[in-house]
Amino acid sequence: ALNDTVNSVNYYKEALQYDSSSIEAIACLASHHFYSDQAEIALRFYRRLIHMGVNNPEVWTNVGLCCFYASQYDMCLQCFERALMQADGESLADIWYNIGQVAIGIGDLMLAYRSFKVAISVDSNHTESYNNLGVLELRKGNVEMARTNFQTAQALSPFMFEAFFNHALLAFKLGNFQDAFAMAEHSSDVNPDHSDTKELIKALTRHFQVL
Repeated sequence: ALNDTVNSVNYYKEALQYDSSSIEAIACLASHHFYSDQAEIALRFYRRLIHMGVNNPEVWTNVGLCCFYASQYDMCLQCFERALMQADGESLADIWYNIGQVAIGIGDLMLAYRSFKVAISVDSNHTESYNNLGVLELRKGNVEMARTNFQTAQALSPFMFEAFFNHALLAFKLGNFQDAFAMAEHSSDVNPDHSDTKELIKALTRHFQVL
């Protein structure tokens, strides 16, 4: 909670020395390794949870993602199928969203588009799916649909910078520089370290100086 990752990891490891079957500690270490781009190590922790009898859609989704990023593609979709069979309304949208992410990774944009559509049909407030749908609509040349999806994502989650950045980039390409600058500034407020937002603000600033 204090963003002290080093100490948190050490404490989780220490907890496992006292109780090697601590589900919470194993799950947290798995998540840490996954977001540290160590999918193979995360996969070991998630498999440990499965061997301990933890059998829920969240674990199978995470195993599927780890298999994908560890290039174990043969197991990836099987894990998502297991997750979908066990999922209820709360987790179903997230599973379809992650399937969409995997589909983008393998270049199947049609599957990705359908997956995000299903995620929204299950949960009409699924912000990440709206944002990704906006990107896919833009790739198809549907500018208005892309803008609508970005705006929906912004309204649902004003704390998520991706939708503001994508909308700013769209406005910039369309020549709406004032709108682009306003949304890029919002993106920067939410995530000051996002390099692409910084570059876009610099480009807009140079444009305004020339004018």
